[in-house]
Amino acid sequence: MGPADAALVAGGGLLAGAVNAIAGGGTLIAFPALLATGMPALTANITSSVGLVTGYAGGALGYRRELRGQTGRLKALAPPAMLGGLIGAIVLLLTPSDGFKSAVPFLVLAACLLLAVQSRLAAMVARRRAATVAAAAAAQSGTEPGTEPGPPEGAITWPTRIGVFVAGAYGSYFGAGLGVLLLGVLGILLVDELQRTNALKTLLSFGVNSIGVMVFLVTAQVSWAFAGILVVTSACGGVLGARVARLLPANVLRTAVVVLGVVVAVVLLVR
Repeated sequence: MGPADAALVAGGGLLAGAVNAIAGGGTLIAFPALLATGMPALTANITSSVGLVTGYAGGALGYRRELRGQTGRLKALAPPAMLGGLIGAIVLLLTPSDGFKSAVPFLVLAACLLLAVQSRLAAMVARRRAATVAAAAAAQSGTEPGTEPGPPEGAITWPTRIGVFVAGAYGSYFGAGLGVLLLGVLGILLVDELQRTNALKTLLSFGVNSIGVMVFLVTAQVSWAFAGILVVTSACGGVLGARVARLLPANVLRTAVVVLGVVVAVVLLVR
C-alpha cells in the first residue's frame, strides 16, 4: 500500500462516513476508492463493509439527542434489521461478483422512488391508521368516529418490521443505498420528524453492518490495512455528517437523499 492509495482511501472513508450519516450511500464512495487501488471487487466490497461500520457508529453518536425516547422502537426494529443483515451477508458470499453488481442499481432506484413519494405515502398511512383506531374506539364506546384520539405515535407494525428486515438484507448484501431504503421505509410507516427518523435509521444501519462484518470476518477476504484506515476516517466522517444533517431543513435533506441515490444508481449502471 503506497501513500497515494492510503490517502485516497482515507479521504473516501471520511466522506463516506459523513454521507452515510446524512443520507446513506457512502459505500459508493469507499468502494470505488478501494477498487482504484487495484483490489478485486468482492474483496473491496467486504473491506468497505468492515471499514465503514464505525461510520454508522459515529453517526449514531452524533444523533444522541434525536435518539432520545426511541428505545421502544429500537427494541422492536433491531431484531428484524439484524436478522436481515445476517441473511444478506450470507447471500453475498454465495453470489458471484458480477451478480451483485448487476442487481444493485435497480435496488437503489427502487429505494429512491420510495423516498421520493415518502410524504404522500406517510400521510396516507397515518390517515388510515387514525381512521382504523377511531372506528374501533367508536364501536366500543358507541361514539362517532373522530371523537377518540388517534394511535400512539411511533407504534411499530409488522409491515414496518418486514420493511426493515428487507432493508437490512439489502444493506448487508451491498451497503450503497441502505440508508436511502431504511429512511424511506421508516419515513412512510412511522409518523415522526425526519431528523428523528434519520437518527433511528443510522443506528439500525450500524446494527445491520455490524452483523454483516461478523460474517465477513470469517471469510478472510478483508484487506486489513485499508479496513483500518476506513475504520478511523469513517467514524470521524459519521460524527461530522450527523451535525451537518441536523442543520438541513427536512425537504432539503429528503431531496439530497433522492439525488444521491440516483447518482449512485447511474454510476453503477455506467460501471
